[in-house]
Amino acid sequence: MNPKLLIVDDDEEIRTQMKWALAQDYEVLLAEDRASAVEFFKFDRPAVVLMDLGLPPQPNNPEEGLAAMSELVALDRLVKVVVITGQEEKEVALNAVGAGAYDFLCKPVDTEELKLLLKRCFHVARLEREYREMQQQFQGDTFEGMLGTSPSMQTVFASIRKVAVTEAPVLILGESGTGKEMAAMAIHRRSARKDGPFIAINCSAIPETLLESELFGHEKGAFTGAHMQRKGRIESASGGTLFLDEIGEIPLPLQVKLLRFLQEQRIERVGGRQEIQVDARIIAATNSDLKKGMADGRFREDLYYRLAVVQMTLPPLRDREGDIRLLAQSFLQRFSREIGKQGLAFDREAVSAMRGHAWPGNVRELENRVKRAVIMAEGRRLTVQDLELAESKDSARATTLKEARENLEREMILQGLRKHSWKIAAAAAELGVSRPTLYELMEKLNIQRPAQEPQ
Repeated sequence: MNPKLLIVDDDEEIRTQMKWALAQDYEVLLAEDRASAVEFFKFDRPAVVLMDLGLPPQPNNPEEGLAAMSELVALDRLVKVVVITGQEEKEVALNAVGAGAYDFLCKPVDTEELKLLLKRCFHVARLEREYREMQQQFQGDTFEGMLGTSPSMQTVFASIRKVAVTEAPVLILGESGTGKEMAAMAIHRRSARKDGPFIAINCSAIPETLLESELFGHEKGAFTGAHMQRKGRIESASGGTLFLDEIGEIPLPLQVKLLRFLQEQRIERVGGRQEIQVDARIIAATNSDLKKGMADGRFREDLYYRLAVVQMTLPPLRDREGDIRLLAQSFLQRFSREIGKQGLAFDREAVSAMRGHAWPGNVRELENRVKRAVIMAEGRRLTVQDLELAESKDSARATTLKEARENLEREMILQGLRKHSWKIAAAAAELGVSRPTLYELMEKLNIQRPAQEPQ
């Protein structure tokens, strides 16, 4: 179905001429005054409007046209209004652009110029609407700071809702970088303990000799350097949630003490004799195979079943269909705002490469690559080079004649543009096409001049 285009002009002959010139590419709607223009717009919502400022009842005065334009923009701020004006009204047209018009054309209108401008208008309008939909999707699909529309992540969100209202220990499984701590935080925030502390500790990041003290605390003089009494992480989590990341790295002697706490809700500090009652919920996580650890004697079976009352697995990013683009766009917006680079977007090859990448580091890897790309990018389009990714072989290999033709056209056009330092006229002459045709091909094939290329 062709996109809708509204033409507003009080001259019936001009309306008819424009309709014949554009009907092949657009569903053309015709209006002769402000009232009919608004009525058409409310019902059909065209993305682009061609508007003559001289409308009845005062066709020699731009006020009625400006009022109509303002009314349309008020109905939809994303509409692209192209003002058509005479040479003597050029200043008025510039003022109209300042008031919300997208662009203007001077009479007599060149058909090829008009077609090229309309293509650009519809392209920009589509991008803006996709961006707005993406923003709304972000708001609708964010769950306690986690983003995901894939069925696998929706299953995770449903599990979090269920386990959060219980006191059962939870074991979260998943590869490194899948967001296990965020899932644990989501459980805490949705639980009755949300007003209590959330204490996280990475068991693999603390030396074995210090881990017992970190978990259980110590009394003054318990060991060399223990100059004062100190609470451990378990005790600090009382009334809230304790998150034990990389639980599989806890040595066997500490596993015994942790099991006792899970059974009795009591601990003893290192060097202490007094039992301390602690009311803390335990959420553990690991990217290792605990069942293999049990078989090898490195992890206690009784501790495993105490921790895994409820077990939850976070999917790797490569299995989250549709989420890669969503997450990448979210990271791009955040880092663009933080770093102060606006108007950035991924080019087609970058999107294809992200979809084809295996993401061994999962969401954390994607986040880091996007942040680096935002910092290093020299143009407004982020490329596979900015992301330090190789383009997907599947995307590079054409599967249809149409794809093969587009790949060849893209390569020839890029070669011509680079050869002539991106001078459109010279490149068009060598390629044997007109300048407007080259512009159309560049837009169709998403070819844009990199910022670092010579002008």
